[in-house]
Amino acid sequence: MTDRSDLPIPDFDHLPENGLANRIRTLDAADLQTLLDYERAHANRLPIVMLMENRLTALRDGDAEPTGGDPAGAQPETPSTPDRGSPVPDQHQQANNQPLRHGVSDQTPNRPTR
Repeated sequence: MTDRSDLPIPDFDHLPENGLANRIRTLDAADLQTLLDYERAHANRLPIVMLMENRLTALRDGDAEPTGGDPAGAQPETPSTPDRGSPVPDQHQQANNQPLRHGVSDQTPNRPTR
């Protein structure tokens, strides 16, 4: 059984899936198999296992090669959810522009009080 300190990628079990996908591209088949065995024995996260199995198959079939770079090196991690910007504060939201309906009970839209 591989010890956590012997893994080819430090803090492997704390990396998000999208950051891990970039880092495993630098590994050869033996190092990737070590990570895969560790993952199966510990967290056994299905998306991570599938990602590593697919990469390992591609390496063994000759469809892929390890890329350059250091898997332990600092790499920019992309967020798991895209940044959609900040929500519009209430004070800047557009006022209800619907005209008032006269003579129809309870159908006048709520207007903010000023």
